[in-house]
Amino acid sequence: QVQLQESGPGLVNFSQTLSLTCTVSGGDITTDSYHWNWIRQPPGKGLEWIGRISYSGYTYYSPSLKSRTSISRDTSKNQFTLQLTSMTAEDAAVYYCALVVVSPGILYFRSWGQGTQVTVSS
Repeated sequence: QVQLQESGPGLVNFSQTLSLTCTVSGGDITTDSYHWNWIRQPPGKGLEWIGRISYSGYTYYSPSLKSRTSISRDTSKNQFTLQLTSMTAEDAAVYYCALVVVSPGILYFRSWGQGTQVTVSS
């Protein structure tokens, strides 16, 4: 069973950069068809997809966040990382990492992390 665990600071200062890491166990981040995602949920709102990094290292970002987002990976540690710059109060949310399996004709969420609350301090 693939398990994901987010880690990082729960409090970020206004205009600073958020850095979160997702540690994967029970599976390899280079496994074919595996896509590793970052998703967030602001208080009282729905889920928002931030971006993903594929099993081969390609990255894809939400157009609305692309200018501030970077997703990278460390295959030796089986981890992938989110960096979101210029944080504001609107970026306060619960941040999740999630595994999506993409194959011809099929796409599904396989695993989620438990989520980590991020607050932005002014």
